[in-house]
Amino acid sequence: MTAIGVTTTVPSPADATRAVAIRATRLRLTVRGRRVLALAAALPAIIALAFAIIGGGAALASRDEGAPAGTFSTITVAPGDSLWSIAEEVAPSHDPRDVVDRLVRLNALDSAVVWAGQRLSIPSEYEPTP
Repeated sequence: MTAIGVTTTVPSPADATRAVAIRATRLRLTVRGRRVLALAAALPAIIALAFAIIGGGAALASRDEGAPAGTFSTITVAPGDSLWSIAEEVAPSHDPRDVVDRLVRLNALDSAVVWAGQRLSIPSEYEPTP
């Protein structure tokens, strides 16, 4: 007759913990490796900040001087006036879109909205009609 023997071995708790720890940690980073990884992750932000610092100053201050005296005249916006109507009035032979753009840039306006009583500079190439 044949006898089959079955033996079961139960690993000790320390061996089981060690086996799980070995399987769970595939990557070990040293202190130096963590620093390199942190630098690699932060590098795009550092580069963007450097460009903003270097190039941002030029946007705030310009070396261009203002317009020379006598190259523009000023008008006061009347109630109901818009930049379009002013452009048509001061430069009837020019495209109003170009004149409005020039007025916005010359007067450093945020938008094409003007208010009654506001003073606008008009380039001298556009002679206002009385």
